[in-house]
Amino acid sequence: MQLSTGDLLRAAVAAKTPAGLAAKAVMAAGGLVSDEIVLAILNDRLSKPDVAAGVVLDGFPRTIGQAKALDSLLAEKGQKITAAISLEVDDAAMVARVSGRYTCACGEGYHDEFKHPSTAGVCDKCGGTAFTRRADDNAETVRSRLAAYHAQTAPLISYYDGKDVLERLDAMRSIAEIRQNLHAIIVGVAV
Repeated sequence: MQLSTGDLLRAAVAAKTPAGLAAKAVMAAGGLVSDEIVLAILNDRLSKPDVAAGVVLDGFPRTIGQAKALDSLLAEKGQKITAAISLEVDDAAMVARVSGRYTCACGEGYHDEFKHPSTAGVCDKCGGTAFTRRADDNAETVRSRLAAYHAQTAPLISYYDGKDVLERLDAMRSIAEIRQNLHAIIVGVAV
């Protein structure tokens, strides 16, 4: 099972939980939510029975402090990180990828450059015409998030490399190649 901390945080915001309300302003500005908020939401989710066999964490940890806190949280549960995947993409490509995405009301994703509906303005999945973009999916916010990544998250590459669990993946390749490589890594560590 995949757990996206971004999705978990957005769900907490939508549910107007205390952690969600605290995270709302930070997320809207493209900043990183505090470790305490993220860990509280993640701890609650990791306590559910459907993730007892393991999870793929998407978007967490983002700092060395979070990684160490996650190590402690998992140790309390008798678990540990078995792989950390570094998806390597150049910054200009990341700005274009994130700022070009949009979604139908049904959840089907599209992109200005890479994936258009077969009929302009009509969702291939549901036939709907209600498309939206996340408020934080704009070039300026993406550049701000990339600056935060380089300052706070990139050091995790060395952290997990030192623990012999780092897997590097060239994410400038095709989606099919990336999917195949990710699958191989995940299946390899799940065995």
